[in-house]
Amino acid sequence: MTEPVTSTPPLHGPRFGSYAPDEVTWLLKDLSDVALEGDLHERERRIQSGMAHYAESLPIEYQPGREYQDLFRSTLRSSAQRLAEAVGVVAELILAERRSSPTLVSLARAGTPVGILIRRWMQTVHGIEPQHYTISIVRDRGIDTVALDHIARRHPAESVVFVDGWTGKGAIQRELTAALSEYAQLPGRPRLHDELAVLADPGSCTTLYGTRDDFLIASACLNSTVSGLVSRTVLNADHIGPGEFHGAKFYRNLAEFDVSGELLDAVSAEFPAVTERVGATLAVMTPQERTPTWSGWRSVERIQIDYGLSSINLVKPGVGETTRVLLRRVPWRVLVRDDDLPEHRHIRLLAAERGVPVEVSPDLAYSCVGLIKEDA
Repeated sequence: MTEPVTSTPPLHGPRFGSYAPDEVTWLLKDLSDVALEGDLHERERRIQSGMAHYAESLPIEYQPGREYQDLFRSTLRSSAQRLAEAVGVVAELILAERRSSPTLVSLARAGTPVGILIRRWMQTVHGIEPQHYTISIVRDRGIDTVALDHIARRHPAESVVFVDGWTGKGAIQRELTAALSEYAQLPGRPRLHDELAVLADPGSCTTLYGTRDDFLIASACLNSTVSGLVSRTVLNADHIGPGEFHGAKFYRNLAEFDVSGELLDAVSAEFPAVTERVGATLAVMTPQERTPTWSGWRSVERIQIDYGLSSINLVKPGVGETTRVLLRRVPWRVLVRDDDLPEHRHIRLLAAERGVPVEVSPDLAYSCVGLIKEDA
């Protein structure tokens, strides 16, 4: 393919983000000096009314208190081995079924720490160091094709593996499939594998997963301070021109609260302890049980009807998505399957801090679901 003019160069830490420069290449435009945050309730109102798209601005991210910060660390300590096992399983599936030297492409920003961990597993266990990029995908707007062009010019199409943290109902997997199909129709563009590799797939949307359990992934507990101090991505025509990557901000001012490296190191330290378990898990994973059923999407449709919500996008299933609702949206209520599950301690604490009711719903397909407040 011909070399188009790209007016934004790739970014690396420490100039952008707090990750080491060899751990990830950010294919994003630096918008750190642009005022993009606004009042949370006004932003939500504009999004739900159709006056604005969620990717055109940034929320003022909710920063939880000291008790919650302490809870994050205790959660990380107790879940590090389970996370390490999930990393190992999905990394081995990638190597076995895709390519012995993959190109990892994380979806910003939840995919970024997971992509780094998968890369560390491959480096530690197999002695290979895959190239790892982070790019933007936006629901209803598609993937950053400028970033895809950058990758496609440098790596074989069959080596590219897209990485995310977890699946909720499967909206991003659907968005990725549609976006890559459109990309392949462009002149000279390759067809890329559309299946997401994730740590947890409770929505049953992919065959490349570490587990299908809806368990707490510690990187979901916080916002930028566990994601390299980088914001969620922005696609706004006022700031992103032709030939430019989608944008994001680097929150240097939050450096004293950054636990991004702490999470990576805690999980990586457990790799030797879980190597045998990873092998045992892979040995019993059958093609039949790995086949996606999309059961999560159907359960979310039922919740939307039961609670009279106008859009399926107001239902956020799973521990990770529920946590996101409480951290950066306007939550209405939280549904939990079990009354006092230890993995929900951080959710109950956030809900109490924000005055959000928690309801027990024993028939949930997920361990918990967050519902966004509908604008009247």
